[in-house]
Amino acid sequence: MATAAVPEKKVALTGYVGFDSITSQIEKKLLKRGFAFNLMVVGRSGLGKSTLVNTLFASHLIDSKGLLKTNESGQPLQTTEIQSVSHVIEENGVRLKLTVTDTPGYGDQVNNDKCWEPVTKYIKDQYSVYLRKELTPTRDRRITDTRVHAVLFFIAPTGHALTPLDITVMRRISEIANVIPVIAKSDSLTLEERNAFKKRIKEEIEFHGIRTFPYADVFVDDEPSASAAGLTDEEREERQLLNAVRDVIPFAVVGSERNVVVDGKAVRGRRTRWGVINVENEEHCEFIALRNFLTRTHLQDLIDVTSMIHYEGFRTKQLLALKEATGH
Repeated sequence: MATAAVPEKKVALTGYVGFDSITSQIEKKLLKRGFAFNLMVVGRSGLGKSTLVNTLFASHLIDSKGLLKTNESGQPLQTTEIQSVSHVIEENGVRLKLTVTDTPGYGDQVNNDKCWEPVTKYIKDQYSVYLRKELTPTRDRRITDTRVHAVLFFIAPTGHALTPLDITVMRRISEIANVIPVIAKSDSLTLEERNAFKKRIKEEIEFHGIRTFPYADVFVDDEPSASAAGLTDEEREERQLLNAVRDVIPFAVVGSERNVVVDGKAVRGRRTRWGVINVENEEHCEFIALRNFLTRTHLQDLIDVTSMIHYEGFRTKQLLALKEATGH
């Protein structure tokens, strides 16, 4: 027999108790433990995936393929298998274990049939590893989380449209992970071309039913019964921020690990014969918007949605399949 829910009653305190310090207690434990964030980059070869990741986190995390050895023909060696590299980075006392997973450039082969399968298999494999550890009778107190929290999907700056292969790969990955589309090397487009290209990509993403992060219908911190009318000011502000981010997607970005001098000040960017591209100038590209979104406003949401939506869906399917197989 189900127990009826007991109505909550707010009671005024007659003196200071001290349980408001629980937030600082939690903060101390989390700072001591550190955080983990797992980022995957997906896209065709030569779009500057490694450079952008290094620019985002202001450190040299992964080597650019252009700096690696060349083959007998003098062409740069391409990523032929999925590779992950982990680093611990620290900022103002906060330690972050950042794992970056680099994937082979899809579309490089003569036969690109099902070229997305190594990527989707890797993502599902991380869910499987976590599930096995979760179901172990003597499991660890804290399971190491290797689940992919975000996938940066790099789009070539053609100025035309997504290719059928782009659409297929993006849709397949978006079914099991948080996909964030970015237009790579956007400085190769004029502002007019960039805006038209962004508009076209938005339309194609919507037309093909591709779900990109952040989702317009997933709010992990809200009560299940919460309606727009019953939101707090803070929740309304969060939703306004979410809608603002969705308006910017896909992010048109430029990456650079080099410093150039502009008006006597060193900035990250690239010098061309037409002038200087300042990576952190919002008039030049949307790198700042992407960095703020990825690290300053939605990093925890990416982790939560991975756990509560994507992993939970995978876990449910696996346990139901196990139940049917065993007949229990």
